[in-house]
This record gives sequence, C-alpha cells and structure tokens, in this order.
Amino acid sequence: MSPLEMLVIAIGLAMDAFAVAVGAGAGRRVAGRRGAFRIAFHFGLFQALMPITGWLLGREIAPLIQAFDHWIAMALLGAIGGKMIVQSLRDADEDRPQAEPSREGDPSRGWSLVALSVATSIDALAVGLTLALIGIDVWQPAVVIGVVTGGLSLLGLQLGRRFGERFGRLTEAFGGALLIAIGLRILAAHLFA
Repeated sequence: MSPLEMLVIAIGLAMDAFAVAVGAGAGRRVAGRRGAFRIAFHFGLFQALMPITGWLLGREIAPLIQAFDHWIAMALLGAIGGKMIVQSLRDADEDRPQAEPSREGDPSRGWSLVALSVATSIDALAVGLTLALIGIDVWQPAVVIGVVTGGLSLLGLQLGRRFGERFGRLTEAFGGALLIAIGLRILAAHLFA
C-alpha cells in the first residue's frame, strides 16, 4: 500500500471523528488543553486500534460484528447527541452567560469519551479486516490512521470552539444534531449500501 493510499484511507476514516470534534468544540464543554488532548488522543488511539482488531479477528468473527456495528454506532452517537441538545436547552433556560460555558457533560471525560471514541472508529474495523484479506500488514496504516485522526480531531475542536464563541448556545444544539446525523449516515450507509 502506497503512502498516498494510506493517507487517503486515514483521512476518510477520520472524518467522523473530525465532525464529532467540531460539535464538541462548539458546545464549549471541553475543559481546556487537557480536554482537547484527551479527545484527540482517544479518537486517534481508537481509530488506530480498530483496524488492528479487525486484522486480528480475520474472517471468522468480522461477519458477526458487521451485522450490527452500524446500530451500535447510531445508538452511541444518537444518545450523546441527544444529551448535548437537552443540555443546550437547559443552559438556555438557566440563562448562563456565554463567557462561562458549563463544563457539565464534558465529552472529554468518562464514558462519553469512550462512547464517542468507539462510535467514530467502528468503521475502521472493516478496514483492518480488508487489509487482512488482501494480505497487507496493518501496523503502518494503523499508525497513520491514528495520527491523522488525532490531528484532525484537534483541528475540529478549534474550529468548533471558534464557531461556538461566535454563535453561542445554539452551536451545542447544532453539535448534538450533527452527532445524530453522523449516526444516521453510518446506519444508512450500512443498510442501503
């Protein structure tokens, strides 16, 4: 596999993580640089580990997982997106000043971070399986996929934060809707492909 092919695959797989990072940044609930690092690190790590997992699982288990992986991604993204929308409505009711966004529901911590990491990387499992089927070693592509995803996640957080500062609480609701839309896209791609 050429470096250009690896880069194209990495960018394609990182787009969901990038979009989720934009939504998380727009909600302005990510606690500073540490929170941004946690999101970028975990998104990149999970995106790198999923193709390795798919590669190791090989042909026997992957068909079983492929039957419902899109439902898992949709459920995780839908639940977190819905939570973001509800939280943005609560913040509007409390009339919180925009200069001090709530850190409650910080997506860079706990189960929210794990759920987002899994949901945005589940498609990489199929890439690992494909690499195993065509006899390509997974280690170098996995590293490239992880690094690209981490970098694009940081970029997404910055863009989302700037968008959130400009447009206020509505951006968190938009970010939640974006997560739900990504989940629906994943579901539709698997059901109608």
